[in-house]
Amino acid sequence: MTNQENPAAEGFSHCTLLASVDAYHPDTLDLYQDLEANRYWFACFTDMLAKFERQAMESQSKDASAKTRAQSFREHCVAVFDQLQKDRRETETLGIRNLLEVIESGLRKFGFDDPWKEQKTIENKASIGLLKQRLHQLDSIASEREKWTELVRGVLAGNMFDWGAQAVTKILETNNGFGLQQALDRIQKRPWLIDDLDGWLDRMEHEPPHQCATIFTDNAGIDFVLGIVPLVRELLKRNTKVLLCATLNPAINDITYSELTRAIADCCKECDILRNAYSDQHRLLLFGNDQIGPCLDFRMISKGIL
Repeated sequence: MTNQENPAAEGFSHCTLLASVDAYHPDTLDLYQDLEANRYWFACFTDMLAKFERQAMESQSKDASAKTRAQSFREHCVAVFDQLQKDRRETETLGIRNLLEVIESGLRKFGFDDPWKEQKTIENKASIGLLKQRLHQLDSIASEREKWTELVRGVLAGNMFDWGAQAVTKILETNNGFGLQQALDRIQKRPWLIDDLDGWLDRMEHEPPHQCATIFTDNAGIDFVLGIVPLVRELLKRNTKVLLCATLNPAINDITYSELTRAIADCCKECDILRNAYSDQHRLLLFGNDQIGPCLDFRMISKGIL
């Protein structure tokens, strides 16, 4: 097996770890059933369309048709949202995932393949420049339990850097100096709303290392480089094989498979553990998942990952 696998041509299958494919639902909310959630999320996404329109237009600022196409994109999405909200059912259920897919499909329809591409490149480069410092910080923690706790906090903090989240976008747009440490400072004190950390820490301390870990990546920049990569490195130190899976198709500011391969190559220059696992031992493997939007549906995973 090579350390880069592109499974796009192999089709889809459900995740083999699902206890029941029939009982599994990728959405936690059904907007057809929860009227309060329906009103909230449709209003939220309708408001966000203006930001997506602006980002699309700015991503092709040298194209004279970009402004008109970006406006057409927004109008198209508004029309689809209106149709869906009036309960003209095209599907049995309606989740937030479906609304995000409307946006991503709309961007492609009007010629905007990857509006966040330039921004992702900038954020990846800046974050890689801080990676060695973050790794030194983690390595200085003597207690293994405290180190794993800080790694998990880093993953939580990194996940804040999502340009598809309205509340986070307001922070990022008004504070250019907002970085990982600022995000770490905003994490609530434990216990968290859903807090299984202690059980997981006990597992890491007292049981044999995992043979394999599969991580589906999310946002580019701080989230991936300073949140996920340190976690990957620590798993590799335990001789766990790590599969990193990224979307093949652009979705908001999520890191794509092609961006993942470049980012990992650059991260390897900053850390011998990563470089050895990726280039020599082939214990760090990269995969592409052929999904439409940013949300996972474990009924539809590219077969090459399984």
